[in-house]
Amino acid sequence: MSFVTLDKMMRQINHDSSVEENGAPNNRHPNLPFFSFKTIMTATKNCDHKNKLGQGGFGSVYKGCLVNGQEIAVKRLSRDSGQGKVEFKNEITLLVKLQHRNLVRLLGCCFEKEERMLVYEYLPNKSLDFFIFDQNQRSSLDWVKRFEIICGIARGVLYLHQDSRLKIIHRDLKASNVLLDAAMNPKISDFGMARIFGEDEIQARTKRVVGTYGYMSPEYAMEGRYSTKSDVFSYGVLLLEIIAGKRNTHCEIGRDSPNLIGHVWTLWTEERALDIVDPALNQSYPLDIVLRCIQIGLLCVQENAINRPSMLEIVFMLCNETPLCPPQKPAFYSMATMNCKNHQHQDLQ
Repeated sequence: MSFVTLDKMMRQINHDSSVEENGAPNNRHPNLPFFSFKTIMTATKNCDHKNKLGQGGFGSVYKGCLVNGQEIAVKRLSRDSGQGKVEFKNEITLLVKLQHRNLVRLLGCCFEKEERMLVYEYLPNKSLDFFIFDQNQRSSLDWVKRFEIICGIARGVLYLHQDSRLKIIHRDLKASNVLLDAAMNPKISDFGMARIFGEDEIQARTKRVVGTYGYMSPEYAMEGRYSTKSDVFSYGVLLLEIIAGKRNTHCEIGRDSPNLIGHVWTLWTEERALDIVDPALNQSYPLDIVLRCIQIGLLCVQENAINRPSMLEIVFMLCNETPLCPPQKPAFYSMATMNCKNHQHQDLQ
């Protein structure tokens, strides 16, 4: 099956924007079906504010329902979003080639005049951060579900790094970019910052560092170097956040460490690592498995990228009882010591 580039899609749209009357997309290119602007407007009730799911630097996301009853999520690019256009094209280029149960599914797109929209499967349970960082919602995630989410995210990242047709570095893995379906299965989203690596390519470097404070690896934040091990670092932060129910950038009065991973390390060295576990779990969890997950998280956030495990090794460690290496001191780079009140959950653009 051939891949159609965005430029070719755009040229075809100018010649043929026909869409079936029942609201289903034209499937002339099965790789990425096209939706008409009219279909999207009908589905979202003209992008009614009541249907708005969220907003980012690229534009807004709306919930919609096609005439056949299928619920969708529509990402509408803002007309004045310069960088957003690059990320928009990047997301299409990647998602059109990817298919995995732990990645959000792209259903189609809409290009008409100045309008640029992406159509995704609708995931009713919002994003992971809505649950793990909310005082009232955290209790709805017991340990069994949290562990399933931890494993599901790992499988999704492993697919990006190794099992798909491409080798992809996500570069912005974080709780708000993990969506949850009706059964609370995790789906990695937002591939606007992602990059494709060649088969033999190990790392790359950029002058434009993009991502989110608290999730970026030190080599990426400080030097612009990124690789699969950058995603591993982000995954480790996310794993520890799921266990603790707190952001990595969360500050607590009287705590020596400026971030969560530093606090976890301190407790680990004092053999009190389980003190970090979210109180909302009410101590209803298997101590050995949780302690193992904490150790895996610490292995992922080690300062030297070479020492971090690969995603294949992480999935194996999560699914087996093989002995684990002792973790080394995690990365404490300068951005982590900034005044966290000014940088909590802040995106770098």
